[in-house]
Amino acid sequence: MTQLFALHSAYGLATAAAALDEGLIEPGGERILVPFNSARVPETSIAIDAQPSLATLRARFDRIEPLEEILSPLHPSSWDPAEADLPILSRLLSRGWSLDDELELFVQSPQVAPARTLLSLFPHARITIIGDGLMTYSPIRVQLPRTVVERIGRVIYADVVPGVTPLVFAGPGEGGMDGGGAERMPVPPAAFRKALTETGTADARLDALADGTPTVLVLGQYLAALGLVSVDEEISMQRAMIDRAMTWDARRVVFKPHPSAPPSVTDAVRAQAERRGTEFVEYRGAEPAELVAERLNVKGVVAGFSTALPTVQTLFHHPIASAGTEMVLRRLMPFENSNRVPVTIVDAVTRADSPYRDPAKLQLLIDAVGFVMQPEIARHLRPRAEKLLAALDSDASRNTAERDRYFDPARLAALGLPGAPREGMARRVLRSVGGVGRVEEFRLTISGARRRTARAWKAIRGR
Repeated sequence: MTQLFALHSAYGLATAAAALDEGLIEPGGERILVPFNSARVPETSIAIDAQPSLATLRARFDRIEPLEEILSPLHPSSWDPAEADLPILSRLLSRGWSLDDELELFVQSPQVAPARTLLSLFPHARITIIGDGLMTYSPIRVQLPRTVVERIGRVIYADVVPGVTPLVFAGPGEGGMDGGGAERMPVPPAAFRKALTETGTADARLDALADGTPTVLVLGQYLAALGLVSVDEEISMQRAMIDRAMTWDARRVVFKPHPSAPPSVTDAVRAQAERRGTEFVEYRGAEPAELVAERLNVKGVVAGFSTALPTVQTLFHHPIASAGTEMVLRRLMPFENSNRVPVTIVDAVTRADSPYRDPAKLQLLIDAVGFVMQPEIARHLRPRAEKLLAALDSDASRNTAERDRYFDPARLAALGLPGAPREGMARRVLRSVGGVGRVEEFRLTISGARRRTARAWKAIRGR
């Protein structure tokens, strides 16, 4: 059996490599890596098949077949062939890649191309989902065809939020499933740490910074590019990260900006660090944030809602903090935005007053948020959502802010969940029941009564 791994991120590649090392993926026939660059602007990033630091991870595979060599100049996320062309493309790829008739696909982000396209091209292949950081903890955001969902047997993910189970393909409802969901297969933190550590490279600048100076690592995400915040708000968030770093008595701040972020963001962060009287160093090297934190033995890591935060905490035991998560939670539109669960997790584990330190309570929160995001796909989670929201609603004076932090009142009302705001008289009158508004329902009732009365009167008079 051929095992084909269609992966786009270093995180996914490290997850797959660690799973292979742990024996979570059984030995089969040939293992083929099909890498692709999913960045919106490919020129701003280096594909995983071209990154020198990932060479040892790529060595786990028998051969590499870059998808861009077939699709270029088409962007991989735009690969959406006509249904009539699928059998032809399937035969061409099977010949070009020398695939066995028995095939297992390992994919990230199955809801979008090119992974979704590959799932359609090979309709008889077994499917395993490779986790994509904190996104894996969200329910799938689109309904996939039943012919696809029924072939998904397992989800392999890095266990960076210990005690919490990802929601993707976790139970009945997703994509029309009636079964119990795909098998969860967590990659142990130690194995994932080993795979990540392999990607470290020689970097004289990092070595020079590892001089024992109390250091905090600050990570930029460039959320303005996603439309979540304005550039000015992004700069304010980054300044807040510097202020948070100062609570750890840092004498140096190392700032790792997003590759696409404009220089104005770095300039503002630098100015804030200088105002706070601390040394500022910008680092734009290729070393992953987790390994930068470990090599510098930082006092802490501050970011927005980066997957690096729980990863560095779980794997390397460094303190973490966030800034701006409450604002981002309010700004995410629509409510089912796939970033909502990652932001919720980071917010819940970094808040000083968080009631979700216990994994069971965090799981309940994630289950509730997941249901409110995707009430059809994750309908099996409704009892979990009702449990959490009923508990919050039992003491409204204390828990209203807690509920409103993670849930939209209008969304709760639409789903009939505890804690939804009471309807006013006008809304109750106008609210649709069975597709008919209350006012119209009342008018039709009176009209019907008049007709019935007229018929009865005619019968009495013998007409």
